[in-house]
Parts: sequence; structure tokens; C-alpha cells
Amino acid sequence: MSGKLFGIDLGGTKIEGVVLKSAIAPEVLERMRIPTEAHKGYEHIIMQIKTLKEMIEEKSGTSFSTLGIGTPGALDPATQTMKNSNTTALNGMPFKKDLEDALGIPIKIANDANCFALAEATMGAVPDALPNAEAVFGVILGTGVGGGVVIHNKLINGRHGIGGEWGHNFLDESGGPCYCGLSGCVETVLSGTGLQKYYKTISGTEKKLKDIYQAYLDNSDPFSTQTIERLITYFGKAIAYIINSLDPDAIVLGGGVGNIDVLYTLGVEAAQKHVFNDTLETLFLKPKLGDSAGVFGAAMLVS
Repeated sequence: MSGKLFGIDLGGTKIEGVVLKSAIAPEVLERMRIPTEAHKGYEHIIMQIKTLKEMIEEKSGTSFSTLGIGTPGALDPATQTMKNSNTTALNGMPFKKDLEDALGIPIKIANDANCFALAEATMGAVPDALPNAEAVFGVILGTGVGGGVVIHNKLINGRHGIGGEWGHNFLDESGGPCYCGLSGCVETVLSGTGLQKYYKTISGTEKKLKDIYQAYLDNSDPFSTQTIERLITYFGKAIAYIINSLDPDAIVLGGGVGNIDVLYTLGVEAAQKHVFNDTLETLFLKPKLGDSAGVFGAAMLVS
């Protein structure tokens, strides 16, 4: 068996595949993408993945005996069907089994936030900053809020397949209703969407997050200041719950909201107020791998 790792990142608009030299030397050997064309339905998505697999095998000159795949949503361990996917054609479907039948090889599957966490923990920001890290929490702060837990370089999916899903813990009622059916979830408060919604509520006007943050830095708009200060306060509370439960060596902040620099300073200070310890030694790291984290993490699933 080749030491090469083969991973695919299934997105709403594109499917990307990568071949890494090995887990120890994760050099990119091949990489390509094709459109998902999700509007054509569930079976078409599977056929697109099969097409990409065959293209990569031909180009790399390697026939792969297993595949790691990152997906939107998660595979329910009890029902073996997909759930919580914004590529809605997948929901309720036995995606892993159907894909294994179509490709004729075993599949390892994880959601996209878990793949981000695994990639940054094994070949991204964490090895550079703390090579011997035991526990890593990877955070996605974007249009939604997700996360993943990596212990000793292994992903923790959990009994229900929701390991790391801190975005749907309760944070504050002011976040309002969440698509999950609850109210005041972390996602409703800390996501880019939630922050822009809050700004509009208090100001009566719409503004993009990057402009809200710039106005905060310029001290030119009191509503922007209020929005970012609220983000800092509630980020501190939400991430402190994770630290008190998991006590990770490092936390990597991905997604557009994760680019807000004050989270690494004022956000950490806000978290320290709620951490069950006199000091806060957790490393807060910016991601290293960018858009590549998802597909790299998918490949690392089979390491």
C-alpha cells in the first residue's frame, strides 16, 4: 500500500481533492477541483466525487485503497445517515455507504470543521507553535460557528457525531432564534451573520463585518464599538466554557470572524475572567493553512 494520503473536501459549490506524500511528510503531490453541481441531486454529487477520484488516480499514477472526505454536516453514528448539512441533498441519506458502494473502497468521513481542526493540529499552526500539544480545539467563526477536538493527533467525533459543536451551546438570549430550533446559541451571537444582525438592530442600518471592525478601530462609529465590544465579551464567555471542559493546549481560530485581531488580545483577557484557574496559558493561534485546511484534514483522516 502506498504511503500517500488521499482526501476530498466536499463543498456546496466545488469538490476539491488532494494527494499528500505521507502523514509524516504532508507534501502536496496532486491537487484538483471540479464543481459540485449540487442542484442536480444526491446521486450526481456521488458521481462527481467518483469522477474526481478517477481523475486524481490517473494523474497521480496511484490507485487508492481508502479515502478521507470532509463534508458539510455530520454522519450520525446511530443511523449512519447525514444530518445538519447545508448541502441539503445529503441530509437523511446513507452517504458513507452509498459512496463506498460507488467507489469500491472504505471511506472515513468528518465534517468540515473537524477537518479544519485536524489539519491545523497535525500540519498547520499547532506543530509550529507547540509540537507536543496533546489537546487542540479548532474553531470556525464564520457565517456559522463550529469546532473540532483533536487529542494526540486523532479527531474526536463523539458518540453522536457532534464532537466540538460548541456553536449550539446556549450563550445569551439576545442572540435570538437559531436555525437549530433553540435560541441564544453561540452561533447567533458570535457568527459573522449574528454580528451584522446585531449591528443592524442597534443602528438601524446594515454594515459588513469588515467595515464594522474598521470603524471600531477608527473609533468612528459608536454602534460598531458596541458590536465589537459585545463580541469580545461573549467570545470570552463562550471559549472559557471550552477551556474549563477540555483544557486544550491550543485553540486555533478560523473563519472570517477569527481574523479580528482583538480576539487574540482583549478576547483572551475576557476569557480569563471565566476560566477556572488563576492564569490562562492556552495558546490562541491564527490558522496557517487557509482554505487548504479542509482538504488537508480530509486526507489526514486516513493517516
